[in-house]
Amino acid sequence: MTELVTSRIQASATKLGLPHLSITLHELAKRADADAMSYLDFLDLVLQEELAVRDDRRFRAGLRLSKLPHHKTLDDYEFAFQPELDPRKIRELATLAFVQAHANVALLGPPGVGKTHIAVALAVAACRAGFTVYFTTLDDMVRHLKAADAIGRLTSKLRTYLRPNVLVIDEVGYQPLERAEANLVFQVISKRYEKGSTLLTSNKSFGEWGQVFGDEVLATAILDRLLHHCDVVAINGPSYRLKNRLAALENVA
Repeated sequence: MTELVTSRIQASATKLGLPHLSITLHELAKRADADAMSYLDFLDLVLQEELAVRDDRRFRAGLRLSKLPHHKTLDDYEFAFQPELDPRKIRELATLAFVQAHANVALLGPPGVGKTHIAVALAVAACRAGFTVYFTTLDDMVRHLKAADAIGRLTSKLRTYLRPNVLVIDEVGYQPLERAEANLVFQVISKRYEKGSTLLTSNKSFGEWGQVFGDEVLATAILDRLLHHCDVVAINGPSYRLKNRLAALENVA
């Protein structure tokens, strides 16, 4: 490949918005020579490389916008520490069929069992697959919606929680809500109903949600929409955090 042709290809690649090709042209050409690729195979290689780079760039941008607290995957989850939890159920959720169906997932259990870890792992998988994701705790969501409502910007702020394909609401039930606050949550769940997936974690059983939302009728209305299309996963094993704390104390002793 002459310098003139190389320069022309690199310039064309830059104009076409193919920066990876411009940078890796020589390396790709060497691979093509080494493998005696046909013209079509070489073109396929170039396009696949460029798509891979774009997908990775989109994935990383999606993670930044998602506000996820960390980017742990299911490979990092210790299923052996939760023997009552069926890994096949979680792996099935990781296929993201529930996202495509605009269905929901509820992860229930006491603190420390890995509910947030699984929720984040599923969200990371969704982000990698090209779905938009947004993470919030229930407390933060209510606080931001109340602040927006106070200045007449509620409709605009609601879009933050209505736009994403997957909305992760963490820590449902850790703090009881007033009825006006619960009504804001109802608006989010109601408007997302059959339009997007909601993935939530809670340390409370559904029977306790009347106390969480300060109103049995409102809690029932939220659950009615949430559970119509929903996979419920209960995790009732020991706490990871307590396990690590006890191990640390044993090391000190």
